[in-house]
Amino acid sequence: MMRTVTFAATQLALSDNLDANLNRAEAAVRRAAEQGAQVILLQELFEALYFCKKQKADYLALANPLDNHPWLPRFAALAKELEVVLPISFFERANNNFFNSLVMIDADGRVLDCYRKSHIPDGPGYSEKFYFSPGDSGFKVWDTRYGRFGAAICWDQWFPEAARAMVLDGAEALFYPTAIGSEPQDPSLDSKDHWHRVMQGHAAANMVPVIASNRIGIEQDDEIETTFYGSSFITDETGGLLIEADRSEETVLLAEIDLDAAATNRRSWGLFRDRRPELYGALSKLAP
Repeated sequence: MMRTVTFAATQLALSDNLDANLNRAEAAVRRAAEQGAQVILLQELFEALYFCKKQKADYLALANPLDNHPWLPRFAALAKELEVVLPISFFERANNNFFNSLVMIDADGRVLDCYRKSHIPDGPGYSEKFYFSPGDSGFKVWDTRYGRFGAAICWDQWFPEAARAMVLDGAEALFYPTAIGSEPQDPSLDSKDHWHRVMQGHAAANMVPVIASNRIGIEQDDEIETTFYGSSFITDETGGLLIEADRSEETVLLAEIDLDAAATNRRSWGLFRDRRPELYGALSKLAP
């Protein structure tokens, strides 16, 4: 049997104009669908510039509740029109809390359950703990028209436990929308290859494809300038790169993956058969 799905990763440069960003994102989805994509990943928080460089309370006004959200219905309608699955990242307000969230929109336009980013970074140029509470949703896997998929968000991608949890719950592919680039405290630091390797490791260790979308361009907030390095990519279930974008061009990447063949390969390796969860208690501790 074959169950071939065409996945797409996108990367875009964004501005401080919400409407322009949404139009650009929709155009990328349409471009991917025209080329045959069935599941299309946009980058993290694509509605705006990356606003977490500094602690500014004014940026909290960018958040919206999931119920009666002002623009998510537009992408639900787009998914239904094009018959594509869309993992969509957005800034969520929930009463007095704020989350970095994602909904999976199925190919019939249904907005499936919401995932809230679990791991929240804090460092120069990436002051996310000021804006986001740690997610309370747990890791999510969704049944869609084209497969059972898991998604986590940016900093989550550095944690192997998140990937393993989603695959244990049946994820056949993993999605990581991202905003990552230069480090203001050390201009010589370039994490691009490290960023690739950690997610390629998730693919290899769990024997599932990984799709990652990052933004591009230079974004400035007062004295902090960030150059986002793009390099979006798609792997196969062994972690091998199927396709990779460059650092600076807007693009849409596509890869066909036979999910049934990947599942057969995953089972034949015995990685999940030979797990020893009774030995992994240390993973629940912060320190010895």
